[in-house]
Amino acid sequence: MTALTLSTAGAATLRADALVVGVAKGAGSKSGDLVLAPGAEAVDKAFGGKLAAVLATLGASGAEGELTKVPAPEGLKTPVVIAAGLGAAPEKDGSYDAEALRRAAGAAARSLTGSKKAGFALPIASVEDAEAIAEGALLGAYAFTAYQAGENKLAPKGAKAGGAKQALAEVAVLGAKPRDKAFKAAAERAIALAEEINRARDLVNTPPNDLYPESFAAVATAAGKEHGIKVQVLDEKALVKGGFGGILGVGQGAARGPRLVKLAYTHPKAEKTLALVGKGITYDSGGISLKPAGHNETMKCDMAGAAAVFATVVAAARIGLRVNVTGWLALAENMPSGTATRPGDVLRMYSGKTVEVLNTDAEGRLVLADALTRASEENPDAIVDVATLTGAMVLALGNRTFGIMSNDDAFRTSIHEIAEEVGEASWPMPLPADLRKGMDSPTADIANMGERMGGGLVAGLFLKEFVGEGIAWAHLDIAGPAFHEGAPYGYTPKGGTGSAVRTLVKLAEHTAAGDLG
Repeated sequence: MTALTLSTAGAATLRADALVVGVAKGAGSKSGDLVLAPGAEAVDKAFGGKLAAVLATLGASGAEGELTKVPAPEGLKTPVVIAAGLGAAPEKDGSYDAEALRRAAGAAARSLTGSKKAGFALPIASVEDAEAIAEGALLGAYAFTAYQAGENKLAPKGAKAGGAKQALAEVAVLGAKPRDKAFKAAAERAIALAEEINRARDLVNTPPNDLYPESFAAVATAAGKEHGIKVQVLDEKALVKGGFGGILGVGQGAARGPRLVKLAYTHPKAEKTLALVGKGITYDSGGISLKPAGHNETMKCDMAGAAAVFATVVAAARIGLRVNVTGWLALAENMPSGTATRPGDVLRMYSGKTVEVLNTDAEGRLVLADALTRASEENPDAIVDVATLTGAMVLALGNRTFGIMSNDDAFRTSIHEIAEEVGEASWPMPLPADLRKGMDSPTADIANMGERMGGGLVAGLFLKEFVGEGIAWAHLDIAGPAFHEGAPYGYTPKGGTGSAVRTLVKLAEHTAAGDLG
């Protein structure tokens, strides 16, 4: 993991492999002109006051995501200066948007793979700015190299070293106040959050021959011991005894059995309890309703919801939030075999309801249903489930935005506002009552499929059936942003992204503060 320091050094005196400064598009009458952001003063002085002109000559515009590298002149202790675009310069109070800072820091850190140390002299007008820069840099520096030659953990014997470049080793944030309690706390939060998001990314990126229900449960158990979290693992025998028909039904076609993992972080002064439920399909072939060619290759990511829940509980423990956070990881492999659930089978769920399985590729809602019912038994103040649940949500919102459904409009609005606050794209979605009829079954209490149009909303309506009465519940469908197949951007890497973790941690913080009622 990349190290983080709040440096007392000035931009001109810091010894590092590179120094990152911010540039923006001029506002008002200077629109279109390149503007140096606060923090770049000493660097501009070393350039004789001509840094903006040099960067403009090289084509820099200040656009978000843009990076321009120039050799450093005499007077700086670093060989390279990187100008990171922040978008439009602020017109009023002079403060930059936290997400713009986060993305700029992430893009710069990502470009410095293989470097030992980089200084970030981006504009800091508040503690929140420093935290955003630290968070973005730590997330942008992420690299998954466990299976590449040169990373000795999992590389085959005899593999030649040098096949994997390591992430930026150290991030030094300039302009913060290392001795200030608020800045120290912000740095500690950024480290804990980024490390857990990156752990979630690692889990999503791990191939399914190494990450399966039992091994995922082992990772959770080890983390629980390290961070004082109580962990309970229900194996196949315990699931049978408990009547978890949804989880068992999904996992019965696989050689490796399912698990239900409970992680409980408690705080002695907590007044509220938040329950989180994660879909953990460690590989999804579609089961008997096999996925078509071209849709299987990335299905190791179908446990991203469980990874997000796991990361959130651990982050809450590390930060020491005054709220009880319970995570439920519903883990299974969805495989076709002679023992697999067939279309037309009826499963008796943990709630006692029966479900006619019309499509075995609509399996996530089955494991979540059991976990939602079990979570409801503990009567938490709220439940949020997270899942890569439907392709329909990707069609509706694209690859970067997750959908939010809820049985409580105010709760749904709060989560949407929180997601915006932390820089995660989301959108509130309805649960139209008329779509419920499509899941009526002549054989069972409900079918696991309904109308094709609005399929993401149908899935939400199915889950709602298994939430305890009177409990505020929300469903986050992260099918789009959980796994990024395109080129990296900002602090978002190719592969697992850690989607929803920042939203869930901030939700836990608001719950601890009593902001959600």
